[in-house]
Amino acid sequence: MKFMTSAEVRQAFLDYFVEQNHKHVMSSSLVPGNDPTLLFANSGMVQFKDVFLGIDKRDYKRATTAQKCMRVSGKHNDLENVGPSPRHHTFFEMLGNFSFGDYFKESAIEFAWQLLTEVYGLPKDRLVFTVYQNDDEAYNIWVKKIGVDPKRVARMGPKTNFWQMAETGPCGPTSEIHWDKTPELGEDSIIPMLQAEDDRFLEIWNLVFMQYNRTQADPTHTGQYDHPLPAPGVDTGMGLERIVSIIQGKTANYDTDLFMPIIKKTQEITGHTDAQRDANYVPYRVIADHIRAAVFLIADGVLPGAKGRDAVCRLVIRRAARFGTKIGLHEPFLGKVADAVIDTMGHYYTELKDRADVIKKTITREEERFRRTMDIGLTELDAMLAELPTGGTLDGEKAFYLKATLGLPIQVTKDIAEERGYHVDMSGFATAEQEHTTISGGGLAMGEMDMAEEYNAVLNQLKADKLLPPDGVEYLTYGDTTLSAKVVALTQNGHPITELGVGDKVEVVLNRTPFYVEAGGQVSDTGTIRAENWEIEVEDTRRPVGGLIIHIGEVVQGAPKVGDDVLAVVDAQRRADITRNHTGTHLLHAALRNHLGIHVQQRGSLVAPERLRFDFAHDARMTPEQLKAVETEVNQIILANYPVKSEIKSLQQAKAEGAMALFGEKYGETVRTVIIENGARYSYELCGGVHVASTADIGLFIIVSEGSVSAGVRRVEALTGGAAIAYIQEKLDTLAHVAGQLQTTPENIVHRVTALQDEISQNRKLIEKLRREIARQTFHAKIDALETIGGVSVMILQLEDTPVETIREMSDWFKGKAKSGIFVAGSSFEDKPLLMVTVTDDLTKTYQAGNIIKQIAPIIGGGGGGRPNMAQAGGKDVSKIPEALQKAREVISQMAK
Repeated sequence: MKFMTSAEVRQAFLDYFVEQNHKHVMSSSLVPGNDPTLLFANSGMVQFKDVFLGIDKRDYKRATTAQKCMRVSGKHNDLENVGPSPRHHTFFEMLGNFSFGDYFKESAIEFAWQLLTEVYGLPKDRLVFTVYQNDDEAYNIWVKKIGVDPKRVARMGPKTNFWQMAETGPCGPTSEIHWDKTPELGEDSIIPMLQAEDDRFLEIWNLVFMQYNRTQADPTHTGQYDHPLPAPGVDTGMGLERIVSIIQGKTANYDTDLFMPIIKKTQEITGHTDAQRDANYVPYRVIADHIRAAVFLIADGVLPGAKGRDAVCRLVIRRAARFGTKIGLHEPFLGKVADAVIDTMGHYYTELKDRADVIKKTITREEERFRRTMDIGLTELDAMLAELPTGGTLDGEKAFYLKATLGLPIQVTKDIAEERGYHVDMSGFATAEQEHTTISGGGLAMGEMDMAEEYNAVLNQLKADKLLPPDGVEYLTYGDTTLSAKVVALTQNGHPITELGVGDKVEVVLNRTPFYVEAGGQVSDTGTIRAENWEIEVEDTRRPVGGLIIHIGEVVQGAPKVGDDVLAVVDAQRRADITRNHTGTHLLHAALRNHLGIHVQQRGSLVAPERLRFDFAHDARMTPEQLKAVETEVNQIILANYPVKSEIKSLQQAKAEGAMALFGEKYGETVRTVIIENGARYSYELCGGVHVASTADIGLFIIVSEGSVSAGVRRVEALTGGAAIAYIQEKLDTLAHVAGQLQTTPENIVHRVTALQDEISQNRKLIEKLRREIARQTFHAKIDALETIGGVSVMILQLEDTPVETIREMSDWFKGKAKSGIFVAGSSFEDKPLLMVTVTDDLTKTYQAGNIIKQIAPIIGGGGGGRPNMAQAGGKDVSKIPEALQKAREVISQMAK
């Protein structure tokens, strides 16, 4: 077995399968495009899911990939094992080869055997195999065709060697290839130890044979509902980290060249010796694993945040930072460690180098944010744990409070609690989180997923009846907005219906349609479907499964029937408004990158008829100058009348030419690109939406707001065309109205407002002067006629419209004149009551201002306090001021006793 670097292992795999006529397909994003059932891509098959289901078509039948994967939630949650385990990871690479109705078991097994033994040079006597218990075909290929000793091939049950996508649908047996870590235990014990799932073996490669279609749930695996697929497929997966550890002779994945550069970078920062590093292997491993995950997530557009995928990105960064503190790293350091990830992986995953600055900046910013909140969160957690008995369990609601309010991820809380011998009520935490999600409107994206099976049945029946071609409904949204078509199905919630009347809701399936289906932020078209004697108003258009488009609407006339010839009519004015806004988002995106930097990446959008909304990665509020510059640039491109062109080309070519992809969208091998250029290219994006023919068709572009969506994500809302004109007209009308009110012209408003502000300022100064003069006169009228209470001189004043500053000045006058005594004043100012008490220093042992104010403040509906010689209070009820002042007399009298 020859030594190979991890890069050589990956490339050798891909090169081998390319030699076997496989198409090398680049890894898809970690964010599965248009698939709400998955948080992240967790296997190589994810990007080919629709191909295996027959929904998507490719121009190849064999493929090979090195796929970026994440497993941090659901049944594939490996997070707790990361660090202590030598082989568990959050982010990993899956090497795979796939057959879409081409070769099957024999070739798949031969390919695997040849690659492992001839290309990688693994010793044949270190490889062992499993097959499904009833799969004689795979067993015979290993034993008779390949020549493997039967002692090395174990028949296994469905738990380990049968794969199914769901309770029904594609399924089939699997064959696993394992590495024998201790061959000295002999061949006779191989099968029993495989069946016992003994740690003697390390699974290297799983070959999945998609052979059947299961029509009913079959929990006991009788096979009676499994029917052969017309075109069986192959899906294989081999973890790069594991095969590299074998080839490099390492017992732990973390000791390979995939992780050691990252670990050594962390060691360089800590200054640890190798012995110190090895003694703290768990923190080093966690940091290495989590920083890989964070780097790849951010490169794919996932930014740290509070929900969904963003929460995972936040989790791995914060957990890595927390483990950094265990090895003495109390300042941000992960941005530096990210360099090692980019250096190690960036040669194949070039997006890491392209976005290196953004990746490191995002990681450092999140780490800084966490360190600001961590002390508070840990202090709260310490207090909660201190209240528990030894070995007690932290309440789930409290754990959720730490996450939701103080930003302490649940896994960090769990780590710390368990390190100290406590437990966390994870079930209670999940309940609290679910309640919060329901209240906040989250978690609703899966609402319609249960209907997919019904719509698939409709689609398959229409194809079987030749009412739709193999590719499904003909999608003609880029042409005329009016199109003749035929009704091929009428459904409600995916169930066919035969009778409809006026007022009924219905889903109409046509053999072809001009209606746009919501995608890429652009909303669906609306309009009408008309036959000779009936009409349906279309309110929405959706694609519940690939190949099927349903027009959702209400019958407004007649009785629609399947087979009727119709005219499908899109609301052309609404469509025109949408196209203006869609092209406007492309111009906005380009202008933002020009003025804020190339780190700006689209995070979401809404393209509606009345407005456009654009979310993008950026970590600061845009200044008024930046907003004006962006708006001006977009309008300049509009006025320049650049042509807007679309082209169909390969995804690989488009990306190589610099086309920008939309975050979270799924792209096939062939893509539609939208180019805005006039000699020089201004905007180039992958886009399936509808656009104007030239930028001048947009008419006008106005930014109406800019704000924050979440940490690191900003949102701009803008108007185009008629909506922008209406917005300007409204502002001009407002301007004219204000000018009229100010008795000036619109052109002179600024000068007039400035003059009024100066006038108001002078008037305020005059009013303040008059107030002070009135106060002075009131004071002098009273100073010579002070009340005496308990032998003490007391001035009690009820004032009108007197601010606190003036009352405080009056109290100073009192102390200067009276030398010894108590000053009490009550005033209403701006419809709010105010009380103040001042006691000269010689009397504070007997009469304390704070004690007096505490007893009279409740009368005006307030509270207050202060020093022994001065106190004040505010309240709610102005009418109670006289009562409060009378109460002051009583309190002073009682104190005198």
